[in-house]
Amino acid sequence: MDNSKDVVSKRATLLVVALASFLTPFMGASVNIALPAIGKEFSLDAVLLSWVATSYFLATAMFLVPFGKIADIYGRKKIFLYGVLFYTFSSLLCGLSNSAVMLILFRILQGLGSAMIAGTGIAILTSVFPPRERGKVLGINVAAVYLGLTLGPFLGGFLTQHLGWRSIFFINVPLGLIIVLFIFWKLKAEWAEAKGESFDFVGSVFYSISLVAVMYGFSLLPHISGFTLVLIGILVFLLFLKWELKVETPVLDIKLFKSNTAFAFSNFAAFLNYSATFSVSFLLSLYLQYIKAITPQKAGLILAFQSIVMAIFSPFAGRLSDRFEPRIIASIGMMITDLSLLLFIFLSSNTPLMFIIGNLMLLGLGVALFASPNTNAVMSAVERKFYGVASAIRGTMRLVGQVFSMGIAMLIFSIHIGKVQINPQNYSKFLISIKTAFTVFTILCFIGIFASLAKGNN
Repeated sequence: MDNSKDVVSKRATLLVVALASFLTPFMGASVNIALPAIGKEFSLDAVLLSWVATSYFLATAMFLVPFGKIADIYGRKKIFLYGVLFYTFSSLLCGLSNSAVMLILFRILQGLGSAMIAGTGIAILTSVFPPRERGKVLGINVAAVYLGLTLGPFLGGFLTQHLGWRSIFFINVPLGLIIVLFIFWKLKAEWAEAKGESFDFVGSVFYSISLVAVMYGFSLLPHISGFTLVLIGILVFLLFLKWELKVETPVLDIKLFKSNTAFAFSNFAAFLNYSATFSVSFLLSLYLQYIKAITPQKAGLILAFQSIVMAIFSPFAGRLSDRFEPRIIASIGMMITDLSLLLFIFLSSNTPLMFIIGNLMLLGLGVALFASPNTNAVMSAVERKFYGVASAIRGTMRLVGQVFSMGIAMLIFSIHIGKVQINPQNYSKFLISIKTAFTVFTILCFIGIFASLAKGNN
């Protein structure tokens, strides 16, 4: 392995990783805006419509840790490249789908590509940049993520309204190919710090089965089959933990959590933050288009305010975490986020759009102050040889939190609305669902404040 400064240009590496970090959230935010149009074309009920979004994040969460470990063994740049190629091809397939089942299946394939990208990007940056520059670089990378989240609703709404929902998948194809060219042109080094280790296939299977069982079980609640699947998922996850503690080269090093308090609490805080915030854009996209009866393009513009604030303040938050203790800045961000979620509980059919925009900006500030300092805290809590594992675990906390967030939304829809399409006859139940969801998210984020404060010195 050769990652010397003579071989790798740090700026070029940041550019390549940031471009890929832009691509995946751009798609996710675009799809949220297009959901009503997709639901109308395929006549999807509220729960099945949620799966168009959730299937992608579930697949990413299932495979992120296994691909992170595979990247450590066989090379991070190699898996990073394969991820972008896979993501690009599956985007094309999503755009060509002619049924809901096909679309959800191809979204799962997209999730595989996303897992390869997310499991390697931060580890590559942390390997190339020294600790004194880490917060700044991670802040810039987070800003790229939020730029994708910013342009996603805007361009997604515009494309959906004027060219149809399929166009949001097709536009990812040239973007992905551009990133592939940059990887071949600029990214010359390779990182494989676990080269020669065996891959924990059994642990990976346990891990994936447990996530699928819990997530699918959530969608079936409150029926007994839902409770059964969730219980099975929890039992399989316990088997996974037991296996990981005894296997020589685990796919997920549980000992990092047991022996490193700062690392454990940093990741738990990240899980709670994403669990509390990820479904906000999904819920508000439906709220704005159904309750407020505004166009996808205008809904995208409104949702973009949150991401604009996040993109502006993330580099600033990253630099602050280089100068001050990351846990303090991250905890302040969590407090601001919780206040915003609390205010969203009061949404009604008469809520002014300016209130929604202002509160989205407040939420954006809170998330920006949390995200890059928290990532800095996670990566700073481990030795260099654990960068790949730490990056994958941090990404897993984010994605499992996102899946859990969507699971909460799906469960609430199942209870209040049932498996029917959202229409004027059940708008009152839809509003109750939103209030319930934001109440749960406010509680989760409040717990996250204490988890963030408890991280300890880094």
